[in-house]
Amino acid sequence: MKKMDAVVVSGLRKTYGKTVAVDGLDLRVGCGQVFGMLGPNGAGKTTTVEILVGLRTRDAGEVSVFGMDPARQGREVRSRIGVQLQARGLYPRLTVKETVTLFASFYERTLPVDEVIEQVGLTAKARTVVRALSGGQAQRLGVALAMINDADLVFLDEPTTGLDPQARRSLWDVIRSIRSRGKTVFLTTHYMDEAERLCDNVAVVDHGRVIAFGSPSDLISEHFQEQAIEFSNSIPSVREKFEKLPGVTRTRFSENGATLYTRDVPATMAALMQLATGDGIHIDDVIVRRATLEDVFLKLTGRRIRE
Repeated sequence: MKKMDAVVVSGLRKTYGKTVAVDGLDLRVGCGQVFGMLGPNGAGKTTTVEILVGLRTRDAGEVSVFGMDPARQGREVRSRIGVQLQARGLYPRLTVKETVTLFASFYERTLPVDEVIEQVGLTAKARTVVRALSGGQAQRLGVALAMINDADLVFLDEPTTGLDPQARRSLWDVIRSIRSRGKTVFLTTHYMDEAERLCDNVAVVDHGRVIAFGSPSDLISEHFQEQAIEFSNSIPSVREKFEKLPGVTRTRFSENGATLYTRDVPATMAALMQLATGDGIHIDDVIVRRATLEDVFLKLTGRRIRE
């Protein structure tokens, strides 16, 4: 018997007046994986999540969460999901522990309150009132509330926004632990490194549409056989010379530097150093790296995800 998908979306559309937030979006999320929806602010990620959890009505398309339509079977859907959204309406005078305990009282099946608070790194703040939390701490509290009912599907909308690097990595461990228990995580993010490290599959979304779908490694190998050479350089007049270096298939330039995508790193590097020496071009901070999801997004859209 074929295992049911956690989420299936077909032709989803949502508009606000003349603004099209979601424009014919298609998705399929298997059970037991971390799924990432990637895209810049305004791409339609949050609107899609809000429709999936029953907070917004759709204008068109089909939506299924564990075989149920959240617009018609909201109570049944909510019993199996946990949700952390960017906009949180929490009681400012309750403490962290009181807040998590309150949310736990809404469900028949829950995880231990102290265990969840510890998992998101808020044990030291358990007796702190919500209004006294920093933005990052409030973000982690939102994740705790999404976890407390031991949900089969956890929606995390930009969960690491505002967190310092150490807190981000701690939350990554929490997400991995959710998956290790056989749960499904639906993650939205504009951090491409986060998606590469955490997600089994991703959908790259722009202007309300899915423009690429697959595992991070498959998407990168599909769009790039090259490696990237990055360096600092402030002389735009030599761009054509960089483009003609051996092995280079495409280039990208910014105000302070360049990225050369090459199929032959040794040949490109040798020619680059020769060019720098012969023409007196100052090149700093040279690094060689593999292509990333950020490169895929740039190739597909012509811009960086944060632009």
